[in-house]
Amino acid sequence: MNYVIIVAGGKGLRMGSDIPKQFLPIGGKPVLMRTIDRFREYSPTLQIILVLPKAQQDYWRLLCKEYAFPLPSTGEVGKGSYLLADGGETRFHSVQNGLALIPDDAEGVVGVHDGVRPFPSIEVIRNCYETAREKKAVIPVIPVVETVRHLKGETSETVPRGDYRLVQTPQTFDIQLLKSANRQPYNDNFTDDASVVEAFGFDITLVEGNRENIKITTPYDLKIAEVLIENPCPSV
Repeated sequence: MNYVIIVAGGKGLRMGSDIPKQFLPIGGKPVLMRTIDRFREYSPTLQIILVLPKAQQDYWRLLCKEYAFPLPSTGEVGKGSYLLADGGETRFHSVQNGLALIPDDAEGVVGVHDGVRPFPSIEVIRNCYETAREKKAVIPVIPVVETVRHLKGETSETVPRGDYRLVQTPQTFDIQLLKSANRQPYNDNFTDDASVVEAFGFDITLVEGNRENIKITTPYDLKIAEVLIENPCPSV
């Protein structure tokens, strides 16, 4: 059984909006609904767990009714439904809450995905899940295309951009591996799920991501998202 934990805890501060960014519409539908639909498109049997701050859950249910979108299930996850977990103090704790809804003896792959990334290609999602069955810990990445400089006090120096990659989601893991890694005490260096698993002593495998898989955090990103909806690239 495979799962995806979709984490959506944004407050919209950089967006300059009173509405959290995951609820803002693109192409006439809230970002978060598009994200969930993308994973349903990948696999209608994938078990979806949505993690939202408790204070946002009533608003989410209102949006679901407004857009005729399925409400979260209150029992076992079935085809086309999903479970709702409470957001935590940090992303690490939010993922912990999502993992708690997966049976302790579950086998398979679990992905963790940003709720405000509605454009992962189906090919990238499939590659992440299929590779994780063998490699246990997989993340999609894309090359750095701009010059990178390393800050050194009051000076800086150019570093070889070919040595670096930009990290995306979904990050996919063997379920038991991620559950075990998330039992570690919280560390400020846990910036994503790969860093948690890496701190647990497990190597991360990289696969190719898709550049359209942007994280929508600013008004500029929202404009790019609208263009992608109207003029989708082949990988979207």
